[in-house]
Amino acid sequence: MRIGNDAAAREAAPGGGPGGPGRPGPGGPGRLGRAGRVAGRLVLRHKLITGLVAIFVVAAVAVSLATSGTGGSPPAPVAAGFTLDSLTAPGQHITLSQYQGKPLIVNFWASWCEPCQQETPLLASWYTRQHGHVIVVGLDENDTAASALHFAKAKGVSYPIGVDPQLAAANAYGVTGLPQTFFLNAQHRIVDHVLGAVTQADLNKGLRLMQASS
Repeated sequence: MRIGNDAAAREAAPGGGPGGPGRPGPGGPGRLGRAGRVAGRLVLRHKLITGLVAIFVVAAVAVSLATSGTGGSPPAPVAAGFTLDSLTAPGQHITLSQYQGKPLIVNFWASWCEPCQQETPLLASWYTRQHGHVIVVGLDENDTAASALHFAKAKGVSYPIGVDPQLAAANAYGVTGLPQTFFLNAQHRIVDHVLGAVTQADLNKGLRLMQASS
């Protein structure tokens, strides 16, 4: 601004041009007119570019909002089905499909699993306190029936247990270590997954997610 104002003041003063009074010098009216027109075109071009950038930004934001508003995050994965022999009810089977339309918790464990020694009593007592409002299914992995049954009785387990000696269900769920717990909503989509022994906080969180998405 200071440079522009000083130049304008020199042009307005008598004899402002180097050629003397009445004679335009190199900075005279003709050159100033051309410079003004060039500057005007540059300003107009700047406005056009700025407007195009603004339109692009607005469009990008609109697309982003539309994507997030239509569920941009992928849906929870569908739990794999299984059909296993029952540990506590010989001759019967435990399947995922028999709980169709109901949220449930699937717990993978074994009698030889050390973390299961702490987890199972907590899960068993929590299940009892729910008074049938929550379905829990235990899947015994790579175990003997006698050891698994003794373990379940000692820990106070009253929920159904399926026997998975060939690790068919474990492989379907990608389980490579024990214990692991999956929380399924009513559509049997996995809404939460705990690797290792579950805590009371894990159970409360999983239950909220199961109910919220069912």
